[in-house]
Amino acid sequence: MRLMKYNKSIGILSILAATLMLSGCDMVLMNPKGAIGAEQKTLILTAIGLMLIIVIPVIIMAFTFALRYREANKSATYHPNWAHSNKIELVVWTVPIIIIIILATITWKTTHELDPYKPLVSDEKPVTIEVISLDWKWLFVYPEQGIATVNEIAFPTGVPINFKITSDSVMNSFFIPQLGGQIYAMAGMQTKLHLIADEPGTYKGLSSSYSGHGFSGMKFTATATADREGFEQWVQKVKASPKTLDTMQAFNELAKQSQNHPVEYFSSVKPNLYQDIIAKFMGNMNMHGSHGATTGHNMNMSETAHAGVEE
Repeated sequence: MRLMKYNKSIGILSILAATLMLSGCDMVLMNPKGAIGAEQKTLILTAIGLMLIIVIPVIIMAFTFALRYREANKSATYHPNWAHSNKIELVVWTVPIIIIIILATITWKTTHELDPYKPLVSDEKPVTIEVISLDWKWLFVYPEQGIATVNEIAFPTGVPINFKITSDSVMNSFFIPQLGGQIYAMAGMQTKLHLIADEPGTYKGLSSSYSGHGFSGMKFTATATADREGFEQWVQKVKASPKTLDTMQAFNELAKQSQNHPVEYFSSVKPNLYQDIIAKFMGNMNMHGSHGATTGHNMNMSETAHAGVEE
């Protein structure tokens, strides 16, 4: 009896502790600030609603059966030889099949609509940002503005952002929860992500894939300015920085491992730095292509396939 009371107390304390810890969570996925994020929120809520069609009745039946067929209930019908019911089988199989069909249809449709490689339709000229994951920080290159930053980006509200993403180290995962979308950053490869902010604000970005000791501090801020004028003011602030990233030597110094790296601005950046970083890994892949996994990436840098540099 003492052991049972002890286990029960531990269970209650665990529930209370979990409730207190979760009370501090910020459910940013349920508070989207961009078109892609809003679509993803709708998809999440739709999927949860459909699954609850099964979950809620099952929970109710679990309590109902336990109450009705308990040993003390002498009025309950007793069928010791009961083994099969066509009606129950019909419900048990038909309802889940219908829900799976509906979920599959929704998933197929939204997978194509929310394809991260699909450019967003807009009358505004997109802002291109080249993303390079380092240990353990994010380097952002603005090729059109000729600047670079560490752990901070900015872009105008209502303007599509075209992210081109790669890694100078291990695989990482680029994620701005409130704007929607998450995609991997991999060495020697380029992935793409298209996002847009619907209202001004500062949003948290992070790596959602564990990548080593400094992973927990691999965060950045994404600021959506009210208009292009605000964005240009931010660009001028970056250009006023005395720091530059004009050579591979400067980049290699920046790429050294660091934890909780502060925000840095670089007023100028080496032309084609992003492409050069991809290219240095492409050479290694060609040398080891016979080992299987990298064979599909044996290509000249002029090719614009999924694993190369895409314009």
